[in-house]
Amino acid sequence: MDAANTTAGQDGLSIAGVQRTFQVEGRSIAALDGVSLECAPGSFTALIGPSGCGKSTLLRIIAGLERPDRGSVTIGGAAPADKCRAGALGVGFQDPALLPWRSVRENIALPLQVLRRSVQDQAARIEQLIALVGLKGFEAARPGQLSGGMRQRVAIARTLVTDPSVRLLDEPFGALDQILRRSMNIELQRIWLESRPTTVLVTHGIDEAIFLADRIVVMQRNPGRIGCIVEVPFARPRHPDLFAAHDFHQLEDEVAAQLFGTGTA
Repeated sequence: MDAANTTAGQDGLSIAGVQRTFQVEGRSIAALDGVSLECAPGSFTALIGPSGCGKSTLLRIIAGLERPDRGSVTIGGAAPADKCRAGALGVGFQDPALLPWRSVRENIALPLQVLRRSVQDQAARIEQLIALVGLKGFEAARPGQLSGGMRQRVAIARTLVTDPSVRLLDEPFGALDQILRRSMNIELQRIWLESRPTTVLVTHGIDEAIFLADRIVVMQRNPGRIGCIVEVPFARPRHPDLFAAHDFHQLEDEVAAQLFGTGTA
């Protein structure tokens, strides 16, 4: 599939001079200070940095769940709230937040109901997503009957059911063990390659960021800001053997040096 087709229907993301300050025990804490970033249509960007550097706050601002004190965020030239109402944003968090009384099929359909779209008209799409995330045969299962990895697969399918042009993921595999997390990294790449929505992933895993992203935005704290951007040179699709490659570990060391303040931006 050529580049023109893989980005067709996707939206670019523009973040310009975003500032966000919180009041904590009478003190002003600058969660974000002048953050600017451009994400091309169909790109995959990873945000990495220490706790308190504003990664999740930035993601919530992109999603329209919070407003910046200064600066702006536009998605395909429109405000996040407008894109949300159009179903063009898919958002997933560390907690899959599935409704325990609803089946896999019904949990995936939830965003359609929130947007007052016909679930019946999208029945084929829902079945396609169930197959895409490897849950065929579990359509009627409740969350309590699923493993942690399976619940995250449901949550990922739910972020895709409205065919979003932009997908935002905040530590979606943070609660999983290392073996399952690696498996889910491989699955997430496969799922992303199907339609290539513009994706921003918040993660604490350097290896996860390198395997999944086109570039890694290394953030710093006090105040929260972008320290540097590291381009990921590996071609897609990326095979699991990449995790053991010498070049992969070299890039891990480079990102770690930036992250822990021993490199140069």
